[in-house]
Order: sequence, then C-alpha cells, then structure tokens
Amino acid sequence: MLRPSIKRRIVGIATGMIILAVITSVMSMALASRVGHLLDELTNRYIPAYGDLARVDIRSLERALMLRRMIIAKMQTPPDEASAAAHLKSFEEKGPEVGREAEAARKLINAIIDDPSTPSDNVALTRIDERIDTAVNDLRHRLNEEIGELLRQLEVRNFTEVLHGLARVDALRDEFNQKMEVIRVDMLGQVHVSASTVVRNQQRAIWISAIVTATAAAIGLVFAMLVGSGITGPVYRLLEGTREVEAGHFDKSIPVTTRDEIGQLSVAFNRMIERLRNNERIRDIFGRYIDPRVAQDLLDQPGVVATQGQRRVMTV
Repeated sequence: MLRPSIKRRIVGIATGMIILAVITSVMSMALASRVGHLLDELTNRYIPAYGDLARVDIRSLERALMLRRMIIAKMQTPPDEASAAAHLKSFEEKGPEVGREAEAARKLINAIIDDPSTPSDNVALTRIDERIDTAVNDLRHRLNEEIGELLRQLEVRNFTEVLHGLARVDALRDEFNQKMEVIRVDMLGQVHVSASTVVRNQQRAIWISAIVTATAAAIGLVFAMLVGSGITGPVYRLLEGTREVEAGHFDKSIPVTTRDEIGQLSVAFNRMIERLRNNERIRDIFGRYIDPRVAQDLLDQPGVVATQGQRRVMTV
C-alpha cells in the first residue's frame, strides 16, 4: 500500500488535471452561453422585427386592394352594395393591423436597445424606431383625410373625384412603402451585423476553447512530468546503486533527495552498502593474518564465535 507522501503526489497530479478540466469546461460553458444569448437575440428580436416591418407593407397592400374592390363594387350598375360593404369592412380592419405590425417591430427594437448584455448599434436602432413612428403616424393622418374625402365622393357617385382621390391615396401609399423599404433595408443591415457578431463570437469561442484546452493539457503534462520525475528519479538512482552492489562495488552511496518512502529506502540502502563495505574491509584485513575460513565465520556468526570460540589447526 502506498504511504501518504507518495500518495499525495499521485493524488496531486489527478487533482491538478481535474481542476484544469473543470476550468476548461467552465470557460467553454461561459463562451457557449454568450454565443447562445447572442443567437437568441438574433432569432427572437432582430429577425422577427424585420418580419414585422415586411408585414407592414403587406397589410398596406391588402388595405389598398380592399379599397379598390370596394370602389369597383360601388361603380357597378347597379352598385353591389353587399360586396362594397364587405370590402369596406375588410379595409377598415386592415388599418389597425398596419399599426399593430409597426408597433410590434418597434417593441422588439426597443427591447434590443434596452438590453445592455448584447452589443448593438443603439443609435442606428433608435433612428429606425423614430422613422417607423413618423412614417406610420404621417400615413395615418394624411391617408385618413384622403380616404374620408374619397368615401364622401363615392357616396354621391362622383366617380371622377373618386378616381382622383384614389390616385392620391396610391401616391401616399407608394410614398409610405418607399419609406418602409428604406427602413427595412436599414433593419436588414442591423440583422446582418447581429449575425456577424454571433459568428465572430462563435469562432472566438472555438479558438479560446482550443487554446485553453491545449494550455491545460500542456500544463498538466508538465506538472505530471515534474512530479513523476520526482518519483522516478530516486528509483532510477536506487536501481543503479543495486547494480553497482551486484557488481561488487561498495564504494558509492546513493544521494538522498527526498523524505518520502523512496528517500527512506535510499537511506536503508546506504546503510546496507556501509555494512557491506565494512564487512569487505574486515574480510580483507583478517585474510592477511588468519585463515579466510575463520574470517568468514567471524563475519557470518560473530556472536557464536565470540561466546563459544573454536579451536582450529592452522598451517603457517
């Protein structure tokens, strides 16, 4: 079983890698959340606002169509009063729809302006909002006057003035459509800017995630190599010392560089080498004056020889 000191190193490596992985994951999640927020604004505000502006033109054209159908029904001989009344009702219903579509677009634009968490050209959006309000209110005021006069002439069957009034109404509608077309183009430009922002942030998120992941991997690898070398280095030195002892070289000790289990093992190994060195020295000294067998017995069983003694016949 691993003792605590080595275990702490191994656990430290694992903990460091886990921390780096968590940091990488948190940063990736934050970047993904940022991109998601920008994409949400693009899909739920910019694009719907542009769609509302496009529907303003559609409702205006539908209203003009209902007006023409009503006039045609009135100019028939005899007049088709039922059809004229139905078209007049549809015409009157389409009027508020133009205002509702414009108001829906303005509401979304103001929501973009009021959101400080996303980048947007608030000055350009404010100008678009003001131009929508001006165009719709101006159309409503001038168009209501012309349509009121047209309906009065239609009731008295003054078709010449009706046609002149219809021409003026068409001119007002064309002017309004041109203004709305310019506004839509500007709004489409803001949509493109928002889409570009989303793409840039997405690419930035990918690059940052890749860089952070690579950095975390490099740091983890360096950290693991440093800690690993602190463990394997002493083991290699201990292995080299063992080979030296196996070869009969007792003159070298192993440097002790750590205080962990490997360091304790190195200290014990050095003590063993010291004992072997002393035994070798004793054997060499005794071998010069007494029989090598006696010297070996003294080294192998010093206690027995010292207490009991043995008599040997030697030849000098």
